[in-house]
Amino acid sequence: MKIHDRPSPNHNARPNGQAVDILLLHYTGMPTAEAALGRLLDPVTEVSAHYFIDEDGSVSRLVGEERRAWHAGVAAWAGSSDINGRSIGIELVNPGHEFGYRPFPEAQMAALIALAQEILARHPIPPERVLGHSDVAPLRKEDPGELFDWARLAATGIGLWPGEVPAASPLPPEHEIMARLAGFGYGYLGEDYPAVIRAFQRHFRPAAVTGTVDGETAARLSALADRLDGGAVRS
Repeated sequence: MKIHDRPSPNHNARPNGQAVDILLLHYTGMPTAEAALGRLLDPVTEVSAHYFIDEDGSVSRLVGEERRAWHAGVAAWAGSSDINGRSIGIELVNPGHEFGYRPFPEAQMAALIALAQEILARHPIPPERVLGHSDVAPLRKEDPGELFDWARLAATGIGLWPGEVPAASPLPPEHEIMARLAGFGYGYLGEDYPAVIRAFQRHFRPAAVTGTVDGETAARLSALADRLDGGAVRS
């Protein structure tokens, strides 16, 4: 695929010996693509990502994959707090919830799928570690949000999707839900449990982002936990 090089100065070395094992997706959350790209290229902001995909499907490389881009901020997943050190970050142009959140266009999604498949061919990133910014930073972030088509990505071999499952009845106890979320990788459960539930729902049950566990949310979490426990998605 054609990639334009637009180098950002905002990067540093990855930790010695650290493999890339997370692919992290964002939306830009700014009124225009130009403003977002300008911010990612500005040394004053100390913000960057490895790739930037505009709504027309054009792809720019801002930071080489061997370098640590600065896109995750304060975040955690599966006990790790240096998400930047172990991830590749992709910014998708979208004004986000603050400036007029909208669906991601076909050209943009097609470009993302092509790019992500190339990245996954280069790095040992398991499906359950293809994540959104809100997954690793649920107290601060909402992106890429409930309009992002995670199911489509999973159907092309990128990430994990639970599919349609019967609603759990009765609901599992809260401690069991928390254990499953923690086992999947979610942090911050003791700080803001509803925020973590919203993050899970944005990714895996986007039709209703409530912050409350209902039967469908519990069933989808259980289906994901069962797949991980059974080794179905492990290489």
